[in-house]
Amino acid sequence: MQPVSYGEIFVRFSVLGLTAFGGPAAHVGYFREQFVQRRRWLSEADFAALLALCQFLPGPASSQVGFAIGYRLRGLGGGVAAFAGFTLPAFGLMLALAVGSTKLLATSWFDGVAAGLKLLAVAVVAQAVVGMFASFCNNHPTRILCAASAVVLIVLPGIAVQIGLLLAAAAVGAAWFTPQTLPQVNDAAGRLRFGPLLVFVALLIGLPLLAGHSVWLELANDFYQAGSWVFGGGHVVLPLLQGLVGDALSADEFLTGYAAAQAVPGPMFSLAAYLGASVLPHNALAAASLALLAIFLPGFLLLVAVQGSWARLCAQPRLNGAVQGVNAAVVGLLLAALWQPVAVSAIHSVIDATAALLGFALLRFAKWPVLAVVAAFVVYGLLG
Repeated sequence: MQPVSYGEIFVRFSVLGLTAFGGPAAHVGYFREQFVQRRRWLSEADFAALLALCQFLPGPASSQVGFAIGYRLRGLGGGVAAFAGFTLPAFGLMLALAVGSTKLLATSWFDGVAAGLKLLAVAVVAQAVVGMFASFCNNHPTRILCAASAVVLIVLPGIAVQIGLLLAAAAVGAAWFTPQTLPQVNDAAGRLRFGPLLVFVALLIGLPLLAGHSVWLELANDFYQAGSWVFGGGHVVLPLLQGLVGDALSADEFLTGYAAAQAVPGPMFSLAAYLGASVLPHNALAAASLALLAIFLPGFLLLVAVQGSWARLCAQPRLNGAVQGVNAAVVGLLLAALWQPVAVSAIHSVIDATAALLGFALLRFAKWPVLAVVAAFVVYGLLG
């Protein structure tokens, strides 16, 4: 195969950034169809290896797969080209929403649209909870850990409790969970790259110490911490970000952005652009850019650090068990978020609850395209 240029990587991912609706699982399908089956930029085995690695790491799995494809093709420059192409369309849409939200919130029709999109968020998060529960909570210990995490977070909401629960779940999993199928490791397995890993750890520890000195450092720290603790895909970022920026934005503003992130193509983590611009509206473009880069950076640093050695790492039984524990706690975290703030802020009547359940059924069982469900909820909100 001829080397792929940076420009072609950017263009191909830009097309997907404009058309890839449906969330993380759908994005992975688009990547496979475009880059494995159609263009043959990498083999099925290479794609499966990258997908497994990105599921293992914290961060947005589908965006990490896209970055990893670009990185595999042309190194760091290729990864950046893939990320920029896939993310910029959603970034622009979410930034525009944040900039125009003040005027839009004053209009009656937008209130109806926002109400419909918040009910859409109930259906989408419920679908994510059910799907992730089936994948990550497939035995009694993981189900118990999931339920306990949800109860604790409903009773004691807050970002500190969330991070503490994830750490505790990792410890429980490492100590007591039986390893799942471990990857085979051969002598050619690469080594860990300590440079990106040290940068990841330095920012994880250093940004909280510096956050009090500037609103920009505080913004960078909030979104970097969220990106460092998100296991399980884009939906899981909801409770973490709500805990981090909940004091700066109303529940309505937050859920309007989250619901809008379901309705645009590209990565769900584009929500960070909306939140950053909403928190610092007088510097909307800079704040949106910083928030977006900060939330993606941890996952990309870890991907570059371990992409050559992930099979060797995953073959460690205790680490495998720790990942199981974290995944189970993440489902509990998302279940708690489904109740508060999602359902509490969106459902105000029996009719609203019925509409949310119908939306869940259309997504989960009828397999309606997400755009059709978005349109249905917008119409419901306008008519209501």
